[in-house]
Amino acid sequence: MISVGIVGGTGYTGVELVRLLVKHPNVRLKALTSRTEAGTRVDAMFPSLRGLTDLCFSDTTPEALAGCDVVFFATPHGVAMKQARELLDKGAKIIDLAADFRLKDTAEFEKWYGMPHACPDILAESVYGLSEINRDAIRQARVVGNPGCYPTTVQLGLLPLLESAIDLIDPASLIVDAKSGVSGAGRKAETSLLFSEASDSFKAYGVKGHRHHPEIVQGLAAVAPQFAASLQGLTFVPHLVPMIRGMFSTLYVRLTEHGQTTDIQGLFEQRFANEPFVDVMPAGSLPETRSVRGSNQIRIALYRPQPDLLTVLVVQDNLVKGAAGQAVQNMNLMFGFAETAGLDIVPMLP
Repeated sequence: MISVGIVGGTGYTGVELVRLLVKHPNVRLKALTSRTEAGTRVDAMFPSLRGLTDLCFSDTTPEALAGCDVVFFATPHGVAMKQARELLDKGAKIIDLAADFRLKDTAEFEKWYGMPHACPDILAESVYGLSEINRDAIRQARVVGNPGCYPTTVQLGLLPLLESAIDLIDPASLIVDAKSGVSGAGRKAETSLLFSEASDSFKAYGVKGHRHHPEIVQGLAAVAPQFAASLQGLTFVPHLVPMIRGMFSTLYVRLTEHGQTTDIQGLFEQRFANEPFVDVMPAGSLPETRSVRGSNQIRIALYRPQPDLLTVLVVQDNLVKGAAGQAVQNMNLMFGFAETAGLDIVPMLP
C-alpha cells in the first residue's frame, strides 16, 4: 500500500484521479491540495465521491505532502517543476499531468509555454509517460511527464507504422485532424467555454501552432529517428466539439510501395495484441467516443480509401487515457503493481 498526494485536486483531471485512485487496491489517498478550497470536504465539492472519501482539501505545503510515496500534479504548467526537487529529496516520486516534463528541449518548452524551465537537470532524467512505448523506462523512473491528450492518440495511432523495419509511410505527408470535448480545456471560467458559446457549434483552434505539435513530433521522432527532419512538416489541426469528454483523431497517412503491399490491419493487431488498453477494431469498424467514455481504453480502426492512403481513426476519453488514467497506469508501473490495477473500467454507454 502506498500513500498518494494530488496537487490541484479541484480540476477535471484532479477529480478523475480521485475517482480512479479511491478504489485502487494498492493506494491510500493521503492529501489533496488546493490553493482556493483548503478546508472544504472533497465530497462536498464533488458529491459523486460521497461515501468514498472523507478527505478535505489542504493548502499546497510541503507538510501536506510529507510522507507521500508519489505525488500527482494536476495543475497548470509551471507548478510541478518548482516543487519537484524538494519532493524528490524527500523520497517521493512525481507524475506531472501538465507539460513540465514532456518536452526535452528547454528552448522548445520556453517557446511554447512562455517560461524558462526551473529544473533542467530533473527534466533530463524524467521519462515521457506513454506506457505502450516507454514501459521499461517508466518502471525505473522517479519523475514521469504524463503525455498530452492529443499526442497520445497520434503516437499510438502511428506507432506500428513507424516501428517497422522497412519504410511503410511518407512521414512528410502526415495530417492529423483531431477533435476534443470541452473538458480538455480544463475547469475554468472562460468565455469560449460557456455553454452558449461552445454548444451547438464546432470550431478549429490553434491552427497557426499548438503546444502539442512539438510533443507529437518529439514522440514520433523518438520511435523513428530517421524521420526526425521530415516529421517537422506534420500538419496538426485540433477542434473543439460540443461534448463534455471524448477525443477523436483522424490520421491521414501516405503509404510507400512497401506500405501498399503490407497487411496493415495485421501489423496493428500484432503490435497491440498484448496491450490491455489498446483495442484494434476489426476491419471496417467505425469507433465512437462514447465507446470509451470513462475508461482507459483507446480504440483504433483502419481504412484504405485509396491504394496509397491509409486513414487511422483513434478514439479515447481525454480525461482518462488522455490524462488521469494514463497517469495511474504509469504509477502502477513505477511501483510494480499490475498495470491494470484500478483501471479495469467498463466504458459508460450510452
